[in-house]
Amino acid sequence: MTGLETTELLGMRGITKTFPGVTALADVTLSVRRGEIHAICGENGAGKSTLMKVLSGVHPQGSYEGEIRFDGDLCRFGSVRDSERRGIVIIHQELALCGQLSIAENIFLGNERARRGFVDWNRTNHEAAELLRRVGLAEAPVTPVRDLGVGKQQLVEIAKALSKQVRLLILDEPTAALNDDDSAHLLDLLRGLREEGVTSVIISHKLGEVIAIADTVTILRDGRTIDTLDAAGLTEERLITGMVGRDLEHRFPPREPDIGEEVLRIEDWTVHSPTQPGRVVVDRANLTLRRGEVVGLAGLMGAGRTELAMSVFGRSYGTAISGRLVKDGVPIEVRSVRDAVRHGLAYATEDRKRYGLNLIEDVQRNVSAAGLPKLARRGWVNEPAEHDTAARFRRDLRIKAPSVRSVTGKLSGGNQQKVVLAKWIFTDPDVLILDEPTRGIDVGAKFEIYSIINSLAAQGKAILVISSELPELLGLCDRIYALSAGRVTGEATRAQASQELLMQYMTKERQ
Repeated sequence: MTGLETTELLGMRGITKTFPGVTALADVTLSVRRGEIHAICGENGAGKSTLMKVLSGVHPQGSYEGEIRFDGDLCRFGSVRDSERRGIVIIHQELALCGQLSIAENIFLGNERARRGFVDWNRTNHEAAELLRRVGLAEAPVTPVRDLGVGKQQLVEIAKALSKQVRLLILDEPTAALNDDDSAHLLDLLRGLREEGVTSVIISHKLGEVIAIADTVTILRDGRTIDTLDAAGLTEERLITGMVGRDLEHRFPPREPDIGEEVLRIEDWTVHSPTQPGRVVVDRANLTLRRGEVVGLAGLMGAGRTELAMSVFGRSYGTAISGRLVKDGVPIEVRSVRDAVRHGLAYATEDRKRYGLNLIEDVQRNVSAAGLPKLARRGWVNEPAEHDTAARFRRDLRIKAPSVRSVTGKLSGGNQQKVVLAKWIFTDPDVLILDEPTRGIDVGAKFEIYSIINSLAAQGKAILVISSELPELLGLCDRIYALSAGRVTGEATRAQASQELLMQYMTKERQ
């Protein structure tokens, strides 16, 4: 036997999974060694999540071809409960917690600590407290989960997995919705679990994170295994090449900016917190946007970037808002979202699933949602015109959906983001504010979003891009503003900007 065989904990070989008309997995092979952190990378639709659903019993034995061996034994999982009995636990991107229940109740849900037919609450809370200590969460076990942020809820999910004597922990995009501090804590926790002998499989679009945490990386593309690589010395460029099947030496599409006159000026913009009225969230901010220009807005979590954008867009956030908005040289009053749209402003939210889209509606209704007056006559929507409009955006933005009648919630993250952009482009804005436009989508889809942004700028739109990824801002923007504690602390042109300079501005203390 080879060394790999003697250390292999999980072996998946020849895995093929088909859905009506679609081959999701084709002869996929995956080998995971004991005690390692193994990353799986690939574009949306590459088959990553489907493969993990096969492994965890979501897709049961008989619904796919191939074999699964765990700890040397041939496994035939008929359900999630079967895989969990072997110590295989999956944490999905959409967390499966009950907000009304306590942390302890969530941890042992379906696995209750009972005595003589009744839940033993002392034992339940005591064991939950021990698990919370292991994952570094200093909350009381009786705390309702709804009172926790997303980062802490992730830790509850991991504590829940540990309660099941987990041997193989699978995490699907675990840091997609986390800030930098919560992400760092989660990655440190995975390293600690590795020291305890827990093997992890992590699916992530954050390639820098993958290289930092993983021991081994498997790349999937179009439902097939492309390569399995040692993470030591691995570069993002090598991962990207494997994921998209082409060299993305130029990760950002080329663009020759044609910057025109000023279209929007934000002057002395001040916003107070709606929950803490005395707290200033945005403090006398001044920004200018020009036609054909892509402007970036950088800042650490809590700097006030989203609050600035939402307050400008029809006072969607904040109280006691003061300052001036000047559009095409004329002061404007924007006191509602309707006013903002009427004045040619658009805002694509960072949380597309909750606020940007109606996920149970089709693409057509989502595309037309913000611009219905353009399709209405005497109070009635012209449905053929609505269909033609959605079909045009589906074609022009290359939205991958069977038809405009497809349910938006079933699309990949990148295609959902294109629907959000289509919705706001349809309003024909002069200024388009994009809040984290590529969060949670793969590198191939990012390139397409960047191309759309460039196209909009070429049409003379003024674009404001908010992003937590400094390389994205540096590669995309003509100018970049930095915020710190609600104040604009610096501005740099494309030629001047660097990660070091922006970080210096972003960490600048208030004066």
